[in-house]
Amino acid sequence: MQIPTGKLIAIGGAEDKGTEVEKGEIHKNNLNFFELGILRRIVEEAGGAKTRIEVITTASMIPYQVGENYLNAFGKVGCVNVGLMHIRNREDLRQPEYLKRLKECDCVMLSGGNQMRLTAVLGGTMFLKTLLERYWKEKIVVAGTSAGAMAMSSTMIYEGNPFRAHLKGEVKITTGLSLIDDVIFDSHFEKRGRFVRLAQAVASNPACIGIGLGEDTGMIITEGNKMEAIGSGLIVIIDGHEVIHTNIADIPEGNPMSIENLHVHFCARGNGYMINERRFIEKMGKETTPIMTDVA
Repeated sequence: MQIPTGKLIAIGGAEDKGTEVEKGEIHKNNLNFFELGILRRIVEEAGGAKTRIEVITTASMIPYQVGENYLNAFGKVGCVNVGLMHIRNREDLRQPEYLKRLKECDCVMLSGGNQMRLTAVLGGTMFLKTLLERYWKEKIVVAGTSAGAMAMSSTMIYEGNPFRAHLKGEVKITTGLSLIDDVIFDSHFEKRGRFVRLAQAVASNPACIGIGLGEDTGMIITEGNKMEAIGSGLIVIIDGHEVIHTNIADIPEGNPMSIENLHVHFCARGNGYMINERRFIEKMGKETTPIMTDVA
């Protein structure tokens, strides 16, 4: 089995909200960036302060504001070799400059916003083909936050109101950028109450591991299999491989689903998970969540 050489860093978000997919409305965006600790880790994994990072703002409806926010945030952690790719449509990708910059960078950062914009604009293009080839063959880091994280997998949630996610048909799934198979990412996981949304996606696609990314939290994925939790929040793993019963295939749309024997794991900083082995790892990373000890 071929093993990818590059790394993925999927982040739960907390900066650019872009388009609120559940409501189809554009809200005033909160541009407070996720904690700089995650950015430092991205820079470290990509090769240090002199690394070349290209930020792709395609998913966002406010790309120039988001781009400036990234420049400022990366600058705070000592990385100033950062470029912005404001790719708005498929016509933009005919510009040879973008492909050249993609081939020369050490890290690609996919911003938040609307994941459907990413797949609709990049899907089937030489740009995406080149990104995939570099990920599989070279030591490139592909990071994404919010929509940028959700678009990484082959199976992608693109819509689903969390208040109706228990009803069959309310969670919409399509094809993502296919950087990794057999997982489904969801972002802003606890804050927006998306547990049931991801559970329905897994029930419909039990070969996939559901990865619910909390805000200011991420997963570093190496070799397409080994995951390490980073950041200050929580990551929820939903595993449907040993589901005994689910009614999702038999009920009419609009009816509540049932699932038996769905496995759930909570990962904090330093915990890990092996996708292929479906195994929780207590100590995967160097940094772990502090443990209280008795003081004599």
